[in-house]
Order: sequence, then C-alpha cells, then structure tokens
Amino acid sequence: MKKICFIFALAIMAAGAVHAQKHFTRAGKISFFSDAVVEKIEAHNNSATSVLDLDSRRMEFAVLIKGFQFEKALMQEHFNENYMESDKFPKATFKGTLTDDSKVNWSKDGSYPVTVAGDLTIHGQTKAVRIPATFTVKGGKISGVSEFKVAVADYGITIPAVVRENIAKEITIRVAADYQLLNQ
Repeated sequence: MKKICFIFALAIMAAGAVHAQKHFTRAGKISFFSDAVVEKIEAHNNSATSVLDLDSRRMEFAVLIKGFQFEKALMQEHFNENYMESDKFPKATFKGTLTDDSKVNWSKDGSYPVTVAGDLTIHGQTKAVRIPATFTVKGGKISGVSEFKVAVADYGITIPAVVRENIAKEITIRVAADYQLLNQ
C-alpha cells in the first residue's frame, strides 16, 4: 500500500512539474503563401523562437524577416527590400494568451484545439488577432500548429500597382512548433 501511495504521489508531482514549466523552441517553422491570379509565392523560415508558459497561458513568437527563404532569389530580394523593409522592421512578433484551453490536459496524450488571442506585429504595425491553433501532447512533449490569414494592407505593406496582380491581398500563414522544457 505504501508503494502505491508513493507511486501516486510521484505521478502527481511529475504532472505538476510539467504544468509549472515553460516550454520553448528556437526551431519553429513559419511559412506564408500568396495565391494570386498571376503568381503563387511561398516562403519558409525554420528558425522562429517561441515560448509557451502553461501557468500563465501566455505564448510568444518572434521571427526574423530576413530568415524567410524563397524559391527565387529575386523574390526574396524584393520581399526584404521593397515590401517588408526588413532593415527597418527586422522581425515579426506575436504576444498572446490561450483563451480557451480549459479542456487541454497538458499531461495526457491528445490533440487539443484552442484559440490564441493577442497582438501580431508585422512591418511595424500591431493588430489584435484571434488565431485558431491545435496543440498535441505526445509522450510528454508538446507541439503546436496553426493556419490563419492576414491582410497585407492591415500591416502597412504597400504593393506597387505594377505587381498588384502578382501578390494576394490576403496571405496564408502556417506555424508549427515542437516545444522543449525551458530548463532542459
């Protein structure tokens, strides 16, 4: 009986320790896709930084704009110099909170849909957003994915008339992160 109580106490402490920890990644994946009439444009960045604090339900992301890789070098150059002005606005950030995670059991394997609300900053412009996300817990590890759209005009990004048909007015953004405990 003492052995069962000891194992039960250890399991409760382990679950509490996992819940009390911050999780992070330096290898988050962010991609965007522009599906315009004339051209499809896609870029990927595999070095986004993110922190997920399970106690406060806070989440933050940061990604360097110059880290996005395109199929064509000229697209990448135009993206950084003409549209995103990445020397002036070197990163995009998100700071928010999980708003409906009461059904998420961070210590039990499963897939959990949530909404994350917060401030998305792109090109020096900050907008309040509500973003759908899904967190997966598997073997004690947490991963998250999301897909959402942003309007280019909402973030002060000007598209010259000459190429207006080449770039979609709304860009699809995909995010994926595999988290580790911060103290590991």
